Amino acid sequence: MNDEQPGPDGTEETQPLGRPPVPSRPAPEPASAPGDSWVPPTAQPRPLQWDAPGTRPQPAPYGQPFGQQAGPAYGQPYPASGGGSHSTTPRGRVPVWLWPVVTALALVVGVMGGVFGGIVYDALEEESGSSLVGSGLGEDAVRTEAPLEAEEGSVAAVAQELLPSTVQISASFEGEANGATGSGFVLDTRGHVVTNNHVVADAAQEDGAIEIVDQDGNRYDAEVVGRSPVYDLAVLYAREVEGMKPAALGASTALQVGEGVVAIGSPLGLSSTVTAGIVSALKRPVTTGDSANDSSYINAVQTDAAINPGNSGGPLVNLRGQVVGVNSAIATTGGGMLGGGESGNIGVGFAIPIEQVRVTADQILRTGEASYPVIGAQVQTGQRDGTGAEIEEVIEDTPAAEAGLKAGDVIVAVDGERVTDGIALIVAIRTHQPGETIEFSVVRGGDERTVEVELGAETG
Repeated sequence: MNDEQPGPDGTEETQPLGRPPVPSRPAPEPASAPGDSWVPPTAQPRPLQWDAPGTRPQPAPYGQPFGQQAGPAYGQPYPASGGGSHSTTPRGRVPVWLWPVVTALALVVGVMGGVFGGIVYDALEEESGSSLVGSGLGEDAVRTEAPLEAEEGSVAAVAQELLPSTVQISASFEGEANGATGSGFVLDTRGHVVTNNHVVADAAQEDGAIEIVDQDGNRYDAEVVGRSPVYDLAVLYAREVEGMKPAALGASTALQVGEGVVAIGSPLGLSSTVTAGIVSALKRPVTTGDSANDSSYINAVQTDAAINPGNSGGPLVNLRGQVVGVNSAIATTGGGMLGGGESGNIGVGFAIPIEQVRVTADQILRTGEASYPVIGAQVQTGQRDGTGAEIEEVIEDTPAAEAGLKAGDVIVAVDGERVTDGIALIVAIRTHQPGETIEFSVVRGGDERTVEVELGAETG
């Protein structure tokens, strides 16, 4: 498209839209004598002068002499004579007022970019699951494949594989910094560590300090995501742990009695200690704790690998480099069980099966707490004659009451598995999940009957 305007001879000339005409030097005008009347010029009239970049002359009305066009709508008027100098900004020079505008705009863009970047980072952090709760135990964040082949399963190879994933836990106890020590292992790629509840319970209740110490002695502040006194498990979080390699998780159900295992932890405060032994027994029902409120019931993996106070929370590992349990308790010479204490190793230690660890850790990472199954009845736990678990009381409006259980009933089996005493019954129930229906074999008045019970739930 062209911008058309009349030429000096009455015809129309064309020039590109937006481009001013190229200036040409006019012929000098003859001087007129004083007093002479004005006569129209005979020479070519002066063409339009070049204006500042971006301005454009307004076309003169048709019939007006070309040399008498009106000045541009923007910028300085054209000089009246050839002797005047241009007052417009030269081509290529940036106006002074533009620099503050550019600087202010750059600052605004920088601030907006920082805010947007922070929002994106927080969103990515939430998506990656490093927040304390809500993500659950993502299968994409844990390791399950065995790091070692069966023929490579030496204690030395297991130690080399697991030591970088095993940590020492240092927690305050009764107001004393570092008053409690234990062990733990890296659970996933999101900065979570598993340990025993009894290692961090006092610090969690009193809002005390908890630290994670890696193999190289680096110390990181940690916080409790959630804990379960019932299963004696706790999940911690530390941002720096996100860069550490998680331990591979195996299956205690695949273990065989006599199979070699390795315990790793910080017994008696001696970090990165490795001991070896065998699986002494499987599905050993034990309880730990000093009171009913602190007691935990474990369907334990029993081992003769040396376990001492400070090993609590550390991994029990098979010879393929997979965690099969969490070391939690040792037997004492008095026949009791300790979830950590001053007694030393006598060759009988117990670990929480890894299957229970995964279930409880997933619940904690989803909601911040763990649930466990109940039937709503109290049973005798001191009687150990092997005849079964006697019910002392049935609470109204509970699964036990709805199933028709009564005080004096003796439960001798759960889902076909023999029950010898009250502890064995509690452990058998807690290997299931709330909402499941299990089958009890009950002896009442000398007669045995089968009763189905749908498990209820409590938090702890």
